[in-house]
This record gives sequence, C-alpha cells and structure tokens, in this order.
Amino acid sequence: MAPSPLQQVITELTPLLGERITVNDAIREQHAHGEGWMRAAMPGAVAFAASTAEVSAIVARCHAHRVPVVAFGAGTSVEGHVTPPPGALSLDLSRMTDIIAVNADDLDCRVEAGVTRQALNAQLRDMGLFFPVDPGGEATIGGMCATRASGTAAVRYGTMRENVLGLRAVMADGRVVDTGGRVRKSATGYDLTGLLVGSEGTLGIITEVQLRLHGIPETLAAAVCQFPTLEAAVATAVTIIQAGVPIGRLELMDEVQMHASIRYSRLEGYQDLPTLFLEFQGSPASVREQVALVEEIVTDNAGLGFTWSENSEERTRLWKARHAAYWATLGLRPGHYGLATDAIVPISALGELMLGVREDIRRSGLCAPMLGHVGDGNFHTLILVPPEDGGYERALELDRAIVRRALALGGSCSGEHGIGMGKIEFMEAEHGAPALDVMRAIKHALDPLGILNPGKMLPPVLS
Repeated sequence: MAPSPLQQVITELTPLLGERITVNDAIREQHAHGEGWMRAAMPGAVAFAASTAEVSAIVARCHAHRVPVVAFGAGTSVEGHVTPPPGALSLDLSRMTDIIAVNADDLDCRVEAGVTRQALNAQLRDMGLFFPVDPGGEATIGGMCATRASGTAAVRYGTMRENVLGLRAVMADGRVVDTGGRVRKSATGYDLTGLLVGSEGTLGIITEVQLRLHGIPETLAAAVCQFPTLEAAVATAVTIIQAGVPIGRLELMDEVQMHASIRYSRLEGYQDLPTLFLEFQGSPASVREQVALVEEIVTDNAGLGFTWSENSEERTRLWKARHAAYWATLGLRPGHYGLATDAIVPISALGELMLGVREDIRRSGLCAPMLGHVGDGNFHTLILVPPEDGGYERALELDRAIVRRALALGGSCSGEHGIGMGKIEFMEAEHGAPALDVMRAIKHALDPLGILNPGKMLPPVLS
C-alpha cells in the first residue's frame, strides 16, 4: 500500500526534525483543541518548529503533498481555531521563544511567535517598558496576532492591530515574507501586516512579530465600585468613556459573575452585586484628577461606595480575580462546560444590549454570567452548557439571540475572540455575501490548495 500524504510528509521531515515530529497519542490529544470549545479532533501528527526556516520547510512539504497544516501556540483560543481537520499536521510554534531585539529608544521590539506576553513583560520590566495587550491567559504573541486579540487594557492601548508594526510569515507554499517594519507609519504598498493580523492562520503562519512598546506609567491605582443594578453600572462605564477620562482599564462583572468570583478568588468585603473594576494610570496628579472625576460619576449613578488604592498587591489581587473569571464561572455548575460569547457594540448602545441580553438569559433558563471590557463596548457571557441532551442546542440558541441583538445595534459577533469554527455561522449576517466572496478570493489567491487551517473563519459555499 502506498504511504498516505501525511506519512510522506513525516518521512521527508524526519531527517530535519527527528523526534520533534511525532504521532504520539498523548501529544496529538494535547493539540486536538484549545480552551472553551466543545469539539476536538486529533491531528494526524504534530511537528515542533524551532525557527522560521523550519516552519518554511514544514509548510512547503505539506503544500507539496496537500496536507492541511494548523498552527498551534499555547492552545488558549476559545473558538476552535486550533482544532485540526482529519489527517492534518499540527505545527507547534511554542519552542520559538527568542526575544530577538528590544529597541528601548524607539519603543519597539521583535520577538518570535512562541514568546508569551508574560515572558516578554518580565524581560521588559527592568527597562521601564511593557507590552500592554492583555487577553488574560498564557497566550503566545503569534497566537494573539492570529486572532487579533485584545483584553483588559484595550480601552487605553488598543488591540493587537494597533500594536503590531510588522511581521515575518510563512505563506502556504513555504515562501517567507516580511511585512511592515519598525516605523510608526508607512504609505507604501498593500497593508499585508493588517491582512495577516486576525487571519487566524488561514493566510499565512506568523513566525516573528515587531511590536510597539510603552513606558510603564509613573502611577497606577486600582478602584472598585459596586452598584444596586446592572443598568447603573453600565451607565457609569459609558459616562466615564464619554467624559474622555483616559482610563487604563474598565471592567464589569454582573452579580452572577461576582457570586462566582468572590467564592473562587476569595474576594472579601464584596457583595453579589454588579461591580466595576477600574485602573488609573499616569502622573500622581493626573491619577488623582481621574479618580476624582470618576468618583463624581459613580456618585451620580448611585454607586455603593468607591474605594481606590495604589497598593500593588491589592491591584494584582483584583486583576487576578478578573482573569480567573472563566474558571470561577465553571465552578458554578460542575459537569457543565462553557460557551463564550463576545459581542461588541458602539459604546452608546452597550446598556441596551446588556439589559436585553439579561432578559434573553432569563428566558433561556440557563446560567450565563456577564462580564467584559465595557470601556470599549465589548462584553462576554459564559453560557454554562448543561450536560443533558439538548443542552448544547439551548446554549447555542442563546448565543444566537445575543449576536442578533448586537448586529441589530450596529455591532459585531466578536470583539476579540475571533471566528474559528465557533462563530463561523454569523459571518454572512455580519458582513454580507459580497464581502465574504472577496475574503474567499483573498484566501484562494494566497492559499490556492486550501491547506492553511481549513474550515475556519469562512463558511463554505453551498452549492
């Protein structure tokens, strides 16, 4: 019997990679899924690359034999981005961890795709610099680029789109291309950097990234305020943004999420009430000015006290609790799994959306806490999916209701998680058939054999 295409790829790559290309069941299972999405499929093999040259060689062989290849970083994505199709090769970039250069005077750096934001910031700290995009988990920079990640600091510093200056990427046939550069603006050629950021590994595999950096603020202060109603909490957040306060972070948890987080993270002194978590950044005088203005807004919206502190341990404790919200929520219903939503709307429509979604949740009978980056109009529900028959269908219908509300208000089905497989059904409703045709044309032009992360982002054309 002739060897399969994947077996041929393994045979041709073994002299280069040795034991770093494997069909071990345990390793394949680790690469069968990310976080937070229920479907999994084991790849046919896993290859661990250590350089751009190796990625190029791996992709070139996959292209020659028409073997699907799916890039894998830390496996923290939540929409099925890294789940491979049958017979695919999972290409793991987590060993590409060099911080190639830090240009402190120009506030930029260059890193390999497997560097995590935590590792980067640990090295930058002594230089008085940091990289601000903070999605919460142990995500790699390459994966954050691929999904156009953002997080708690996006309200002030923007998303990956605003913080990536350039890339090195391997295209579907193995060619290596460099996009962008170190300059802060350029008016030359097509924006290939912007095209690849957010493409979810469907157009090319990112191996190096040129990033913007920022100076660590002189003063950081954290504040917490609870509210009698969700409406009051959302109104406060919207007013803070509309007043032009240069807030560093602005997060909301509803009372169900607070119930979970108080118990999971042992947050003492708080009630099960809608709560805003805030961070102020700047000079001591500007932070005090921001705090005073926000406290006034909180008072006008019936806030139940307003406490703030410059204590770094307290600030770290609060943000650790915020980042642990996913696991706190899963603890509410043992045996359930989570279906994350990611709706975003213009800031003025946030109150209407969240209050409408609360009613959708009530009608569904499901447990679905709400939290999110309300400073930029983005919020999440983690729908706890019951394990019994029909549980997933009930959760999916709630997800669809939330997306319908967001789209009707001029919003999007995803502010930061991306599409993957989890939100692919919403693409035509959001973008329209003509726009999807253009996206498919770009995909075909750059990946005519369709080997790069097939089945993600773009819905199939129905005959």
